[in-house]
Amino acid sequence: MPTGVHVVIQLVRGCTQGPDDCWDFLLLPFDTIILFPLALFQLAKKYGPVFTFHFGFKKVVVLTGYEAVKDALVNFTDEFVDRPSIPIFEQIQHGNGVFFSTGELWRTTRRFTVSTIVGTPTTVSTDTCYPLFYPEGKPFDLRTFNAAATNITFVLLFGERFEYSNPIFLTLLRLIDEVMCLLGSPALHLFNFYPFLGFLFSVHKTLLQKIEEVRVIIRDYIRSSRQDLNANSFRSYTEALVFKQEQDRNKKQNLFHEDNLIASILDLVMAGTETTATTLQWAVLLAMRYPEMQKKVQEELGRIVKPGHWATYEDRRHMPFTNAVIHEVQRFITLLPHVPRSTSVDTHFRGYFLPKGTMVIPSLTSVLLDQSQWETPHEFNPSHFLDPSGNFVKKDAFVPYSLGRRNCIGESLAKMELFLFFTGLLQKFTFRPPPGLTETDLDLNVPKTTFTLRPQPQQTWAILRE
Repeated sequence: MPTGVHVVIQLVRGCTQGPDDCWDFLLLPFDTIILFPLALFQLAKKYGPVFTFHFGFKKVVVLTGYEAVKDALVNFTDEFVDRPSIPIFEQIQHGNGVFFSTGELWRTTRRFTVSTIVGTPTTVSTDTCYPLFYPEGKPFDLRTFNAAATNITFVLLFGERFEYSNPIFLTLLRLIDEVMCLLGSPALHLFNFYPFLGFLFSVHKTLLQKIEEVRVIIRDYIRSSRQDLNANSFRSYTEALVFKQEQDRNKKQNLFHEDNLIASILDLVMAGTETTATTLQWAVLLAMRYPEMQKKVQEELGRIVKPGHWATYEDRRHMPFTNAVIHEVQRFITLLPHVPRSTSVDTHFRGYFLPKGTMVIPSLTSVLLDQSQWETPHEFNPSHFLDPSGNFVKKDAFVPYSLGRRNCIGESLAKMELFLFFTGLLQKFTFRPPPGLTETDLDLNVPKTTFTLRPQPQQTWAILRE
């Protein structure tokens, strides 16, 4: 990556005439912003909850802290509902799909996706992941857990659960991992800020090649769905999309064209697998790091779940500590620091004028670590979600799935998966550091920056419980 690249940080100082008036300037190394999402949070301590900076020629407004982010995404939900044009995603999706589309295409596709996912039957079976690491009884990589969680999403998307040795499944796992790593690379961010210099970089070309490999698999499933289509029963999201396309074929404006079908499935293949799978890695890592917490969860499971039975999602209502632990895992890891929005119309927000199309970053990290909302924001502390009597307490500042009309469409499924996988694993196993390591040797401080914030590559050791 080129050295000596800097970013101009510009502070909004109360001017209401436009984004080019009355700025202070701060020059920061490019790496500071790209590699450390907390940098934006730290800048807010000096410059306030609303400030603007330039990434290359791109002007970006940052919102930090619970009050500012909630105000924008809840009280101004229609004004901050669009996505900005980001060069790499424009080349990947061309304005299609669920996540980076806008306008009527986004509204229609999202509405269909939400209703279809909610209505598609699936089961979460935690014991299906045990053959991945047991009965060998040896330490294994945390990323091993990705396969089981990813398989649940594939059941929804393609209507079938893969065997772990299936070549297509292994190919998709590899491609998802490679794409996510490339999306988090500093070189790709540099391409997004200076796309006209794309001929100097190769990372975006490599990424597009891998995306095309995923598209080939998606097209095969679309073709087979057309051949086996049953209008009375849909086994998967792909089948439902194909039926919707056929149903709307003669409409003057058919938003479910082939490019949108592929883009929508691609969105869910990538984001729908990475987030839950990575959160599960963090959950096991934190269980190893805090063995007393892990033991307390297991004791609560023993009290609530009948011997010989698995915990159910309904059991969470009677398991306040376990529920608090899972929520605290998501708060503490700040998995997806921010997903950019853009203003859909000219907007006046907190005394500032934001023209239509202004890129806005509502920093979810700053909300999940907001000192006004959390007693010990930088510590792993399940008590954040417990009252003095040990009852579970919902917190408005718990926003890992974002807020407003662009919140995560898979939130309900993700919550169910995390609870059932985490409790199922701790019912059967105790997780410890590999032999020769102690809890304090585990690395929680420096996440691996990909599209999400992954834990550093580490191993765990599953000890079968009596």
